[in-house]
Amino acid sequence: MRSFFSFPSAKQTAWCLGLWVVFYVIAYLFVGLMPAHFMITASFLILFFTNQELRKLSLTLIPFVLFAISYDWMRLYPNYMVNPIDVQSLYETEKAFFGISTDMGVLTPNEYFVQHHWPFLDFMSGLFYLCWVPVPMAFCIGLFFVGKHRLSLRFSIAFLLVNWIGFIGYYIHPAAPPWYVMYYGFEPIVGTIGEVAGLGRFDELVGMNIFNGIYCHSSNVFAAVPSLHAAYVFVAFLYSVLGGCKRWAQCLLAFISMGIWWSAVYTSHHYIIDVALGILTAFIAVAVLELIFLRWEPSKRAFERYSALVE
Repeated sequence: MRSFFSFPSAKQTAWCLGLWVVFYVIAYLFVGLMPAHFMITASFLILFFTNQELRKLSLTLIPFVLFAISYDWMRLYPNYMVNPIDVQSLYETEKAFFGISTDMGVLTPNEYFVQHHWPFLDFMSGLFYLCWVPVPMAFCIGLFFVGKHRLSLRFSIAFLLVNWIGFIGYYIHPAAPPWYVMYYGFEPIVGTIGEVAGLGRFDELVGMNIFNGIYCHSSNVFAAVPSLHAAYVFVAFLYSVLGGCKRWAQCLLAFISMGIWWSAVYTSHHYIIDVALGILTAFIAVAVLELIFLRWEPSKRAFERYSALVE
């Protein structure tokens, strides 16, 4: 009977530990070490040192690690230091295109839902929003364990590209979320702490500070365009279609995607414009990977070498 455990070679061990040490040194010097850094490291090392199959999975998930590192490093040079923050024009554009006429005048959909919300929808919006990263990761891992290693890696890389394209959008057009206008008006205030907004109603319903714990650590609230919440699960849906996954999986991912789109507006975390641009970002990332990266010979060869490590 073959042992479940099989350790990597000395060379693989040296490379793995060496790279993590370099990461810790750089993070300590420039952005500071946080508990999340140690959680990511521990998760990766457990997979890497357990056995060969999980080692391949750890390599497949490297783009997710790079996403976390990239997001963390945006603290080093916030987007509002690059371009002016859009607060009012985005709000007015949303109202012009999607405004809802009421007795109190024209309201944005976010403003309308602040006045009209229901416990069941508050609960569902929280559940949908909790899916934004766990579901893509579960999809990636699920593809790997059903033998679709190559598709799993393609999705993982596409997920990273979605983030990088979205981060570029953050720097091109720093923008405030809808709740910011409700609480602070149209004047940008650098250093504003993140706000749970409508997701606070979910915390109240379940009696836990889930979203309060997440958003109180947000270091930059001016990163609403595009909505990456709207993109993540949708990219998983696109790859479920491209990879010919079971119909039930495609329908489930489509349902969760639409639920997140609705929740983003219902809870005042994004405008409809943000969500639409997030969906567009997902399409762009998939197109860049599938139509350019995997067809251009140098990058195609690089992918083949990477893919060989996990297949």
